[in-house]
Amino acid sequence: MPRRSTGRAKLDFRFEHARLGHLHPGAIIAGIDEAGIGPWAGPVVAAAVCLDPDRMPEGLADSKVVPARRRELLFEAIMATAQVGIGIAEVARIDRDNVLAASHWAMATAIGRLARRPDLALIDGLYAAPVGCPAEAVVDGDARVASIAAASIVAKVTRDRLMVEIARQHPGYGFERNMGYGTAEHRLALDRLGVADCHRRFYKPIRARLAKSQTSQSTEC
Repeated sequence: MPRRSTGRAKLDFRFEHARLGHLHPGAIIAGIDEAGIGPWAGPVVAAAVCLDPDRMPEGLADSKVVPARRRELLFEAIMATAQVGIGIAEVARIDRDNVLAASHWAMATAIGRLARRPDLALIDGLYAAPVGCPAEAVVDGDARVASIAAASIVAKVTRDRLMVEIARQHPGYGFERNMGYGTAEHRLALDRLGVADCHRRFYKPIRARLAKSQTSQSTEC
């Protein structure tokens, strides 16, 4: 019995070619993915990537299964050979609009920053966000579609680099390691240092700590 793919198989342009067959000559397709829905701190980053099928980087795969050093190399190769747009939804937008709406804004922004608007966007997930062009959702797209895998790598590397910079601005939380996720290190740092301006107040663990801090201040007065 054939084993189900784990996302480590080599990705080619086959999925995109099938869709291009239903579009006009010269049409282009973008893959879209985001990074940073779950963390308690930092932005959500979305990337849109239009690959050149004749210059595809070797070894494209879902960013979650690619080692960090390899991701960096693939990021540079993608940026050198593909059309790339990046959208960054900052914490203020996440808190104001909620993280899902903020991620959709980042995706639409990424599409808008491409050199040419694609004729079709392939989006990782269960349904297609409104991104300003025709779009199709692809479940497990980052493991099945080369363009989405490329977008996942660009989004992940971009966000990781932003979190390393945020770690320099807010030392002690371990953002350069936990990337804003709710790890034990991050939890302990919150108890010790409190909530920083890079934390998402929309998220329940951060709201709880803010409420606890306010209660403590009221008790002391």
